[in-house]
Amino acid sequence: MKKNYWLASTLAASLLISCSGEKTAENTAETSTVTTEEAVSEESEWISLFDGQSFDGWHKYGGGEVGKAWKIENGEIYLDAANKDGWQTGDGGDIVTDEEFENFHLKYEWKIAPNGNSGVIFLVHESEEYDYPWQTGPEMQVLDNEGHPDAKIISHRAGDLYDLIVSSEETVKPAGEWNMAEIIVDNAKLTLRLNDVTIVETTLWTPEWEALIADSKFKDMPGFGKYKKGKIALQDHGDLVHFRNIELKKL
Repeated sequence: MKKNYWLASTLAASLLISCSGEKTAENTAETSTVTTEEAVSEESEWISLFDGQSFDGWHKYGGGEVGKAWKIENGEIYLDAANKDGWQTGDGGDIVTDEEFENFHLKYEWKIAPNGNSGVIFLVHESEEYDYPWQTGPEMQVLDNEGHPDAKIISHRAGDLYDLIVSSEETVKPAGEWNMAEIIVDNAKLTLRLNDVTIVETTLWTPEWEALIADSKFKDMPGFGKYKKGKIALQDHGDLVHFRNIELKKL
């Protein structure tokens, strides 16, 4: 009896260890699968706003196709200022995304020609009521600080929240070199980053925000800084400017 009891106990223990091992392996596999799927999901959250070959997803502000002065070459969008007639003309003009965005993290690279001026405008409301994107959307400035006269005005330098908040430090590269910029709108918190450095932080749509606007060139524009959802705009300021690697993550 003792021998049979010992044998039965040994077999039962072996089966228990075997089943336990199989379950652990299954759990490990499930955990591994979830982790992989989460990683893929995280990676796929970034949306390319520019495919490097076409203006799909973009149009001229106010309607119509992108003006001929905006061109694509080597995976870059650029404004061919040398072959256009002035600022905001029919063959140029500001261009905007077809889609509106609310909470988002925008990344893009830009470089400006010597003495050049441009900008990226966000939370743009497009309607017949407004002639230009900057009548509604704030702007992260694009500028040659060394050559353009606008750089003499505080809050008009590269990286600034144009005419509203001065960058905490200047991290811009010289004209002709690429800069990496980021605009983050997350539940009213606005963050601007230039070349991996946070240079502006503020909160939108507060009494303090309204006070900033009231003390700026936008004070007589009733739609400025009011919209919590809008389009992204690339500005035609009449100067040669390049943009590339424009991507966005919805938050």
